[in-house]
Amino acid sequence: MPVRSANPIRARSLIRDNLEKQAGCLNLIHSRMPNIKVFSGTSHPDLAQRIVDRLGIDLGKVVTKKFSNLETCVEIGESVRGEDVYIVQSGSGEINDNLMELLIMINACKIASASRVTAVIPCFPYARQDKKDKLAGSEDNAESKKLAKKNYDWKFRANAQSRAPISAKLVANMLSVAGADHIITMDLHASQIQGFFDIPVDNLYAEPAVLKWIKENIPEWKNSIIVSPDAGGAKRVTSIADRLNVEFALIHKERKKANEVASMVLVGDVKDKIAILVDDMADTCGTIVHAADRLVEAGATKVYAILTHGIFSGPAISRINNACFEAVVVTNTIPQDGHMRDCPKIQCIDVSMMFAEAVRRTHNGESVSYLFSNVPY
Repeated sequence: MPVRSANPIRARSLIRDNLEKQAGCLNLIHSRMPNIKVFSGTSHPDLAQRIVDRLGIDLGKVVTKKFSNLETCVEIGESVRGEDVYIVQSGSGEINDNLMELLIMINACKIASASRVTAVIPCFPYARQDKKDKLAGSEDNAESKKLAKKNYDWKFRANAQSRAPISAKLVANMLSVAGADHIITMDLHASQIQGFFDIPVDNLYAEPAVLKWIKENIPEWKNSIIVSPDAGGAKRVTSIADRLNVEFALIHKERKKANEVASMVLVGDVKDKIAILVDDMADTCGTIVHAADRLVEAGATKVYAILTHGIFSGPAISRINNACFEAVVVTNTIPQDGHMRDCPKIQCIDVSMMFAEAVRRTHNGESVSYLFSNVPY
C-alpha cells in the first residue's frame, strides 16, 4: 500500500521506516537459518524449490551430468565446509540412477567437510522389498507366480524359504556408508525400515494433510467411510477414521490358486456412504481400481482414492481414467504434473511445507513430533 502524506519529509521518513522493517524481516530469516545448504537432485527439483522458498533461502548450486558410458558425475558448486547440508532426492522416475546420484551427492558433501548431511527422501526407493516372501518377488506379482508354477511345483515353492533380497536394508546400508547422518522421509511402506538404519530417521506422515484435504474438498465427509484396499493398511485407515470420527472398512484379498485373480471380500458396510480409499502408494493401480468396483457394487455413492505416493507406472493412468473414481488424490512426493495432464481425475496435495518445517526444526535442534499430527501454515 503506497504511503500518502501531505508533508514530503514525513513521507520519506515513513518509506525509510518501511524499508528498514522489510530488511529487518529478511535479516531475521537469515539469522535463524545460518550455516544451512539445501541441494536438489534431478528427480524432483520442483519440490526442492518449494522447500527453499518456504525457508527463505536459495537452492544450493550443483551440476549433475552423465558421461558417455552413462556414469553419473556430480559437482557441488559452492563451499559446504562446516555447513548443515540437506539433499532432496525422491525415489521416482529413473530410480536406480537417482539413487546413485543421491549417494554420490552425499559422499561429495561429506568429503568436502560438511558438518552434517541429511538426505530428504520423500518417497523411499525399494521400500516394498522390506522382507522375504514365501515366493520370490512381490506377493501381488502374477508374473513371478506364473514363472514359479511353470518351473517348480507350487506346493513345494509355497513351503520353501525364498531367496529374495531385502533390498530396503541394502539401500539403508548404502546411504549410511555414503555418509548420510540423518534421513527425512514420508510414509514408509513398512515402518520397520526405520530399524534398518543406525542413524536417525524421521518418518513424516501425510495424514494431517490428508485430513485437511478431506474436510475442505468433500462437503459430505461426515457421511463417509474410510476404506483400506488391503489388510496391511488397516492401522493407517483406523487412525484417519478416528480423527474424523467416522467408520472404517477394509478389503481382504483371497487367492484360491496361484494364477487366479484375487477375489475381494469387503469387511464393513459402505451402503449409501462416500467411500474414501486410503493407501500409502499406488503403482499400476490394479488393486485400488478393483477395490473401487467392489465398493460401488456394495452400494457406495461416491468413491475417492487418497494416496501418499502416486507412482502410476504401466497401465495406471488408463485404469484410473476408466474407473469410477470421483478423484484420485496424491501428494507431490513424486512429480505429478505429467500425470495430471493425462488424467483429469488426479489431484495433488502439496506437502513441501511439511518437509520445509522438518528441515527447519532439525537444523534448529527442535522436535519434529508436532508434524505428526499438524500441518504447518
